[in-house]
Amino acid sequence: MNRPATPASYFEDMYRGADDPWHLAERWYERRKYDLTVAALPLPRYRRAFEPACSVGELTRRLAGRCDAVLACDRVASVVESTARTTAGLPGVTVRQLTIPEEWPEGTFDLIVLSEVLYYLDDTDVDRVLDRSVATLEPGGTLATVHWNHPVREHLSTGSGIAGRLAGLPGLALLADHREDDFVLQIHTRVDADGRAAASPARREGLV
Repeated sequence: MNRPATPASYFEDMYRGADDPWHLAERWYERRKYDLTVAALPLPRYRRAFEPACSVGELTRRLAGRCDAVLACDRVASVVESTARTTAGLPGVTVRQLTIPEEWPEGTFDLIVLSEVLYYLDDTDVDRVLDRSVATLEPGGTLATVHWNHPVREHLSTGSGIAGRLAGLPGLALLADHREDDFVLQIHTRVDADGRAAASPARREGLV
């Protein structure tokens, strides 16, 4: 049976009680995970990145160092306002209120980061998000997904479950699969019209 998605009220209640309810800026676990996510990106520089469910912007700040432009979004108005303030000094960062998959930004991206978001969505909306991600990801672009891998009452899946949904998804090729007890981090690339995947970092630099 397809469980319903986590309601918007859950997130609104969480942020009503604290500016950073998951302690994303404080915990070494979170900081290390964000650093690993950015380190796993195969290209040294990206033109335009999309980060839905940006929360308090800890990953956003790291992405800004690797991207010319980052569009960071969240569904909760108060967190969008606070994250916009804290990232105002970062060139190229835009923060907007947006709820996926009903709302999706215009244009294409060479980097899409889905971090700690897909397990809040029901099966139908996960499919819609992944379909829209593939459709708006440029050939050779990067799709990064990273999710907590322990069962949580509010989560409809785990990192391993999401990895299973991504396996064999048309239009993507797996470049990296980093799994720990606590989270699953995967890097996919968008194949080109001939079905070819982007070269690995070592191949691009002529090492192999």
